[in-house]
Amino acid sequence: MNYALSSSDSDLKRAEELVSQALAASPRSPFAHFAKGHLLRAQGRHTEAIPEYETALASDHNWVAALANIGRSKTFVGPIEEAIPLLEQAIRLSPRDPSIGIWYDRIGQVHLLQSRIEEAILWFERARSVNSKLPFFHLHLASAYALNGETGLAGVELAEARKLQGEGSYSSIVHFRLVSQFRGAQPEIRALFEVTYLAGLRKAGVPEE
Repeated sequence: MNYALSSSDSDLKRAEELVSQALAASPRSPFAHFAKGHLLRAQGRHTEAIPEYETALASDHNWVAALANIGRSKTFVGPIEEAIPLLEQAIRLSPRDPSIGIWYDRIGQVHLLQSRIEEAILWFERARSVNSKLPFFHLHLASAYALNGETGLAGVELAEARKLQGEGSYSSIVHFRLVSQFRGAQPEIRALFEVTYLAGLRKAGVPEE
């Protein structure tokens, strides 16, 4: 649903070399394992990322970034219902964290995938209130509003997302499938993505191609 962690092949290869060097020098380093978790996530290898983040978390059970990233990874590979408690724990531990809007949005995504549309709207609106300049917050709201029958609000949010992202952005459902992180999710979660998020964007006015 959002498009972070995109990197060129050369960047990922260099990151992989650096992480390997760090782990070879200090195999028990929680920071090296955390970095490897990020690398694996960037490569779409979410199942493998989770134990790396868990290793980091074992060194500090209040490591909010590790908690939040385990939750994010579970959104892609499951069990999806375990994602929200982890993200909520991160929020409780760091309620003024710079990533708080992202965490709100990710909780909203899980609710949306599970067709709890009103709950999703609540969390997406919270994310937007933290930072109204991130286009994908508006995009997610557009989908949720449309699924909730609020097509006027959905159109407003879609227009704002396109304005913030730039001319020609968010042009088709085909484009969303190609760029979304959910293209690397487990098949059953990709299916939920299709029948909730993409279905909502169609209702909001995004064409198929």
